[in-house]
Amino acid sequence: MALRIIATGGTFDKHYDEIAGKLTFAASHLPQVIARARITADLELEELPLLDSLDMQDIDRRRVLASCTHAVEEAIVIIHGTDTMQDTAAVLGAANLAKAIVVTGAMIPYEIANSDALFNLGFACGVAQFLPHGVYVAMNGKVFGWDKVQKNRIAGVFESI
Repeated sequence: MALRIIATGGTFDKHYDEIAGKLTFAASHLPQVIARARITADLELEELPLLDSLDMQDIDRRRVLASCTHAVEEAIVIIHGTDTMQDTAAVLGAANLAKAIVVTGAMIPYEIANSDALFNLGFACGVAQFLPHGVYVAMNGKVFGWDKVQKNRIAGVFESI
């Protein structure tokens, strides 16, 4: 099964700017992450403008929806910031596309030690190929329906609602 990975930014793809002492965006880490994860599935990587999810607007979510709608692949993984991934998942869920769409991200940027990015990407890519059509959030080894998940900011995990 062919797989599409759509990069939208989020903590997953942030770089540490040593001069400014801030996390910022540059080129996506995903080509390197995909190679390092040794994903052998036939896949297509699509990079949308990389944004912190707190900066995402309705137009950005419509861009993600358009990418999913026009994708020929039925298994899609979206790399997204964790703060508003439920909002984007809700837009995708309401569209009721005949695809398995899995939204994932990271609590710690890929390039920082002990990041969960590599695991979350691999996990999401695996489950996206086997889940029935629908929209899901996959974080830290758990899969949630798009409308049955919330981020617990205190514990730093996603949980069912």
